[in-house]
Amino acid sequence: MQPIIQIQGVGKTYASGFTALKSVDLDIHRGEIFALLGPNGAGKTTLISIICGIVNASSGRVLADGMDIVADYRAARSLIGLVPQELTTDAFESVWDTVSFSRGLFGKPADPAYIEKVLRQLSLWDKRNSKMLALSGGMKRRVMIAKALSHEPGILFLDEPTAGVDVELRRDMWEMVRGLRDNGVTVILTTHYIEEAEEMADRIGVITRGELILVEDKDRLMHQLGQKQLHLILQTPLDSLPAPLQSFNLELSEDGSQLTFTFDAHQETSGIAELLSSLSEQGIALKDLQSRQSSLEDIFVNLVHRPEASA
Repeated sequence: MQPIIQIQGVGKTYASGFTALKSVDLDIHRGEIFALLGPNGAGKTTLISIICGIVNASSGRVLADGMDIVADYRAARSLIGLVPQELTTDAFESVWDTVSFSRGLFGKPADPAYIEKVLRQLSLWDKRNSKMLALSGGMKRRVMIAKALSHEPGILFLDEPTAGVDVELRRDMWEMVRGLRDNGVTVILTTHYIEEAEEMADRIGVITRGELILVEDKDRLMHQLGQKQLHLILQTPLDSLPAPLQSFNLELSEDGSQLTFTFDAHQETSGIAELLSSLSEQGIALKDLQSRQSSLEDIFVNLVHRPEASA
């Protein structure tokens, strides 16, 4: 099946000489939730802005459902909805009017039944007659999503969709995004909330310094790069790590009361049995032990800060 978005060699260098993107290649599959992770200034918003026609690329091209976003810009943009980071709405318009107006901007005929459906999906129906200035930040964010969905796009971009939203509302929005995916909408989101990508995404891309350094299925990424840690709480603190234990991948805490053993859970042998035997031989008694699976946040930090990522 042809990808719904094809990004081919896209780069962006501004007049100042700053290079925001360096020849990015990426295919986004139809009907998936794709999370684009990266630190501030990594190029996430620049890439989204190019796809949505807000920023011109310096090189490369983008196809939206097979249509060139420059040569066939009207048709391509009609497929795309964008929820930007900034909340930009007319403060004195009602929720109903601002969402309906956005639909008209794309030349779509009035469809009150569809607008009602969108507002109900986003728990905005009770606020339909409220002025934008009277809404909370979380409700305004929902209205931005409703505006982006007003012309029935098949592709939805969410740029930091839950910034400034409380935890409960954030989880409601996660459910809403999953519902959109189930209805056939392809969702691409950028986020600083690692748990957001871990919770929702089908695939994850990591971008840093304008380069896309990794694109992988989320579950496969966790399987390939995820590590486990065994935290060993000692009955008696150590001043330093005994020589016989230095062959293990161990880290001694500053106060000497805890050893952390990092291992790959997918290897045939973890080394835990050998470590415990060596601890016993050294007369090191344990008070407690705990295991922990590395999270997507750990993986992300390791990817962004490893030497080849900055090369």
